[in-house]
Amino acid sequence: MSNRFIEQAAPGLAALKPYVPGKPLSQLEREYGVSNSIKLASNENPLGPSPKVVDAIKARLADLTRYPDGGAFALRTALAGRHGVDPSCVTVGNGSNDVLDMIARAFLWPGRESLFSQYAFAVYPLSSMAVGADLKIAPARDYGHDLAAMQGMLSDKTGVVWIANPNNPSGTRLGETELRAFVAAVPPTVIVVIDEAYFEYVHADDHPDTSGWLGEFPNLVVTRTFSKAYGLAALRVGYGLSHPDVADLLNRVRQPFNVDSLAQAAALAALDDADYLRRSVALNDRGMRQLVDGVERLGLDYIPSSGNFLTIDLARDAAAVDEALLRNGVITRPVANYGLPNHLRVSIGLGYENERFLAALEQVL
Repeated sequence: MSNRFIEQAAPGLAALKPYVPGKPLSQLEREYGVSNSIKLASNENPLGPSPKVVDAIKARLADLTRYPDGGAFALRTALAGRHGVDPSCVTVGNGSNDVLDMIARAFLWPGRESLFSQYAFAVYPLSSMAVGADLKIAPARDYGHDLAAMQGMLSDKTGVVWIANPNNPSGTRLGETELRAFVAAVPPTVIVVIDEAYFEYVHADDHPDTSGWLGEFPNLVVTRTFSKAYGLAALRVGYGLSHPDVADLLNRVRQPFNVDSLAQAAALAALDDADYLRRSVALNDRGMRQLVDGVERLGLDYIPSSGNFLTIDLARDAAAVDEALLRNGVITRPVANYGLPNHLRVSIGLGYENERFLAALEQVL
């Protein structure tokens, strides 16, 4: 459909298509008349919220008429202590997506290049296009980042390089040696973003905590979220770690009061609930094994994942399979928008949800 105001809009908006989130349960039930449905589409934590988080939120309900602490002092201080940095290195966001968007607004503009990998997270091109930057997409290697190819595409116009580790939607990851070598090779005038939204799920010994590299690489920004392993997706709270001078620029474009009081209180409580985090990761480990075993039993290929989801190669049009699963009350995520029309991304759910998905998939196939 044409838009009569497109000529008056910013140049990057003409080719930009809005981010499409996973279908909500209420929408599925409304459109298909399906009840007792399950959602395995948005990489959410199926465990439910931490009781400590619920108590922290309840304790703040009386303050709903007050604006939140715009500087998120307590949360930034706690995060700084957790990562061993000064609070001036911490930028809070309405989810880590918000921080990614701040980075694009601060360091990209028309004529600047935004470099990321094929099959990388959809927000990188969306935020880059919104500010009119040119997109540079490096071909993937085994569905993951080809750092040599990305290094070869750097130019004097490159403003930001984006790397998700682990990556969404593929679940692939990079080890410490290769990633550190790449970051060291990027010119110091280029911002390097390491998006670690799924960091807590990784068990590999060679997986880096790049927040420890900030002193070595002033052009590095590391982003994390409370939406996944910490189970706070509905509250939208994430953060970035960077050199104070970079954080200063991000805070200049950050919206006032972008993280509300309940989200700040919940994030503080979540940070202190190590038992909840352990249970979340353990549940994900069991669910991943369950899905992998089931997919292999069905004779399907998949991309080995270090996140809380599995991307499955159906060897056929995934949209048709997804439609049939929806009619069975199972919401998953086809990823044709990432250039993977035969793949289906499935979030790890509770044991019975994983089993229901596998049974429905077997029936559909």
